Amino acid sequence: MHYYNTKNFFKILFSLHKSDTLKTLAPAMLAMLCYASMVYFLEIEYLKLTERSTIKNLSLFNTLLGFVLSMLLVFRTNSAYDRWWEGRKLWGQLVNDSRNIATKINALLPADDFDNRTFFRTHLSFFPHALSTHLTKESTRKVLDSDYSSLENNLQTHAPLEIINAMNTKIAELHKEGTLSGEQMLLLDRQMSGFLDVCGGCERIKNTPIPLSYSSFVKKFIMIYVLMLPVAYVVQMGWIMIPLTVFIFYVLMSLETIAEEIEDPFNNDENDLPTEKMAQNIERNIHLIL
Repeated sequence: MHYYNTKNFFKILFSLHKSDTLKTLAPAMLAMLCYASMVYFLEIEYLKLTERSTIKNLSLFNTLLGFVLSMLLVFRTNSAYDRWWEGRKLWGQLVNDSRNIATKINALLPADDFDNRTFFRTHLSFFPHALSTHLTKESTRKVLDSDYSSLENNLQTHAPLEIINAMNTKIAELHKEGTLSGEQMLLLDRQMSGFLDVCGGCERIKNTPIPLSYSSFVKKFIMIYVLMLPVAYVVQMGWIMIPLTVFIFYVLMSLETIAEEIEDPFNNDENDLPTEKMAQNIERNIHLIL
């Protein structure tokens, strides 16, 4: 995630960080520049069309298309940001749930029960790291502290679920041993359910993208609209329509590109959620408590 000072207007305006849409769209903008220049040459230099030509009526068609397109892009951007913000709320819930259960375990377990305290400290600290890796689907193995190496080696499929299952099993064992009462076991069980709720919510966002048909339709709509711009306006506005077409293409496609990036907030892109940093923060909190 890219951190910045929201009050520094000019620095934000002129900064080009590594995920800037200008870099992504540069080849397409160059192609659009060539297309607009070709339309200008064809209509002005070759066909020698004037403002009396009926082709100027296309401008009304483009105006109507522009209104519809603006509504589509507003909905598209809002939908993508809602997914990003929901992911952030889920990870905020994970931070709170981790602190809550750590404080309860710290209060319920005897101070000299080092084995069980170490067990919960290790598993609670590793869970957010496992969830972050699970959501980003990293192909390389994470570099973890030696405290987690044996635990990581035992996790084969759904790491977050296996960690929760191990902690629930440990809680049941402590209840059978008499270390925890029935009420205390139920209390911890409810806290563990919060971890599964967070995991399930994040998986829902990760595995349910914006429907392809809608995303494809928006892109096609943008292309049709932009391709029609020089055809409709070059006779009236002349050569200025060439850079203007490129600029309008950049604005519209930037909105679509940004929406594509933030609709999956767990993909390790520049503007995605810093899940690993949040996991490290949770780990520090757990170690302070336990």
